[in-house]
Amino acid sequence: MKLVFRNILLLKIAFLMITCQAQKPARTDTQGQDPSPAGRDVEVKKEIFNVDYIMGKFDPANHPDFTAIPAKYRDEEVRYLRKDVLAAFIRMYDAAAKDGIKLKIKSATRNFENQKRIWENKWTGKTILEDNTNAAKDIKDEVARAKKILEYSSMPGTSRHHWGTDMDFNNFTNEWFASGEGLKLYKWLQQHAHTYGFCQPYTRIGSDRQSGYFEEKWHWTYVPVSTAITAQIKSSILNSMVEGFLGAETATKIDVVSAYMLSISPTCKFPE
Repeated sequence: MKLVFRNILLLKIAFLMITCQAQKPARTDTQGQDPSPAGRDVEVKKEIFNVDYIMGKFDPANHPDFTAIPAKYRDEEVRYLRKDVLAAFIRMYDAAAKDGIKLKIKSATRNFENQKRIWENKWTGKTILEDNTNAAKDIKDEVARAKKILEYSSMPGTSRHHWGTDMDFNNFTNEWFASGEGLKLYKWLQQHAHTYGFCQPYTRIGSDRQSGYFEEKWHWTYVPVSTAITAQIKSSILNSMVEGFLGAETATKIDVVSAYMLSISPTCKFPE
């Protein structure tokens, strides 16, 4: 009898221990872990984007996924973004405004033709480069000229601005973001933009990436969409497809797809 009573008691104790263990909250300690990539808490788009879309060969004004940016959020020029990207930006804009930060979109979607105009103006010397170089007069070797322009400008068909996921904020110089209002804005973006799905793809060369465009503190991308497009580039876009503008023959020599299109900060990528 004593043996039966003891066994029953042991079973009760075991049952209580199991019940208490099940009621303990799951461990959420993240001390020492690296921050999650931008937008990790936002669902990644599963949409398949065709080559023409990726290379900007469409008119955003007539595309069903795009909408004009309200004047409140941009400079004087009418600009377009994907509807889902604009919605995410507005949430971030409102949060920033509460902290005394005013975001202003200075550039958004640029299709192939817009990027071609920018590129060819620099290629021919009509537009002087950021360091006052006249690319046409000062750089005769075409590969060297293309690489010089690629410090800050994409070849048509390769720009992230084609996708409606990327935008430029407030100013086009890194110096502006190094002090005063610009530094305050940049620090806010570094601390909070990931909450809304955004990150800075072009960080300083030599920091978390080794090649590609120079640092652009003003350029931010919406990761839940752009990461899906970036993944498709690896299987859909070849250097030989980058054509239709002055200097296009240098794309293959430079390997513009790998060296520029795919060279972004790891914080703007989701694990494969």
